[in-house]
Amino acid sequence: MSFTRLLYHIVFRTKNSIPALTIKCEALLYSYVLGMVKNKNSVLYRIGGMPDHVHLLMDLHSSLSLSDFMRELKTSTNSWMKEHRQEFPLFSGWGTGYAAFSYNLSDKETIVNYIANQKEHHKTISFANEYRQFIEANGWKIDEQYFLKD
Repeated sequence: MSFTRLLYHIVFRTKNSIPALTIKCEALLYSYVLGMVKNKNSVLYRIGGMPDHVHLLMDLHSSLSLSDFMRELKTSTNSWMKEHRQEFPLFSGWGTGYAAFSYNLSDKETIVNYIANQKEHHKTISFANEYRQFIEANGWKIDEQYFLKD
């Protein structure tokens, strides 16, 4: 038997960062995502976000590649949200790309709390600055020509 734990903090945003995920309806989206994660034999520890972006902390099953999972997640939720246009009238799609960072299990509670406190956190920092900090803290140089461009 193989043992793996692939704990990812994933962040993705709406197309053009449009605030399409209302507080009133975000629970519907989050429930849908939880179902998808469970169907992939993976574990969702926390989901949260703001009207323009979503954070996931999840344990991705070892049989899945992150890129395949994200492609399916974004494609499926895109279709589902367009079918639920009444709840998500401003949603026109997801932005290109995503950010995903792997963490040790000992970091889990810190990230769970970070995601749980997104609404408070974003009173003092914009999504663009938050995203920039994540990327730079993980050793990537940002090419401004492509940063948050759809």
